[in-house]
Amino acid sequence: MNHSGRIRALRKQMREQGIESVLVTHLPDVRYLCGFTGSNATLAVTAKRAAMFTDGRYTSQAKEETQGARVTISKKSALREACAWLEQAVTTAYFDPEQTTFAALETMRDALSKGKRRGFFQPLKSAVVSKPRMVKDADELLLMEQAALLGCNLFTAVLPHIQAGVAESEIAADLEFFARSMGAEAMSFETIVASGKRSALPHGRATTAKVPGRGYVTLDFGVILKGYCSDMTRTVHMGKPGRQEQFAYDAVLKAQEAAVAAVKPGATCGEVDEAARSVLREAKLDKYFTHSTGHGVGIEIHESPRVAAEQKQVLEPGMVITIEPGIYIEGKFGIRIEDMVAVTPTGGKNLTPAPKAMIQL
Repeated sequence: MNHSGRIRALRKQMREQGIESVLVTHLPDVRYLCGFTGSNATLAVTAKRAAMFTDGRYTSQAKEETQGARVTISKKSALREACAWLEQAVTTAYFDPEQTTFAALETMRDALSKGKRRGFFQPLKSAVVSKPRMVKDADELLLMEQAALLGCNLFTAVLPHIQAGVAESEIAADLEFFARSMGAEAMSFETIVASGKRSALPHGRATTAKVPGRGYVTLDFGVILKGYCSDMTRTVHMGKPGRQEQFAYDAVLKAQEAAVAAVKPGATCGEVDEAARSVLREAKLDKYFTHSTGHGVGIEIHESPRVAAEQKQVLEPGMVITIEPGIYIEGKFGIRIEDMVAVTPTGGKNLTPAPKAMIQL
């Protein structure tokens, strides 16, 4: 679906919910709706008109990128000018309360005439932009598959650089250098490289700590390619693992593959989470699984839906989620294995087919 089509779809929701206008301030939502990728933007949408406000830094870029909305280059505040524009066009405007701070709301109200400040802005009761973003169209899925495959190629490229005595930060730097060299716009989040006892930190950012001669190394990383994020985790072992390490790795891999297999239309996010958690429960390792099984991915690295215990969100074709169970035994080691999985009409498609069997270095 092109951006003009997305604005038409938004207007359809607005009609169904009796919403006169929507003020979009969250930059990923602006990009999704009209294509503009700058760092300052506000999109105002009414039943018949749409206007995107930004500043003079983006005069050329905004005209090149924006689709389905008129571009206005604001001389002062893009947000304030968007609010003033809406005041002249409608009697009420709705905003996303999950993305609008109290300070921003005060600025929005202050941009109006005194007589209209009370009641003009109303919070949306349902997410009219972020909810449709959960289901990716064919073009988005293609971009996400390309981003995910780039991530797999990075893993292959960095493996020879993971050696005892090398700093975690150096391995992260290698990953990020390869990413740029292979065409990534940026990393989708701060690269995680956690080795030895530090692998027991679920989000162990890369440090100057040296990779040990024996123990686990967890690599969690992603790239942004043409505006869409990838996310994957692999855990490798330096030297030969002991019996406990091998048992734990086999359990996490079995749990991860069980959750991947549970992905299908009609399944709930809670059911997918339980598929992983039940395997670790059987192995008596579930107490070391301290986070949810996964999350949605797209323009942002963390999007809806949340794949966690008792989550009732039903999976639909076009959703892309991560499956990333892990165990973290403080003072010893940690293991996490993560794939991106696209929900298809018949099941799930693994977008990150890099090897998952234990790799010993």
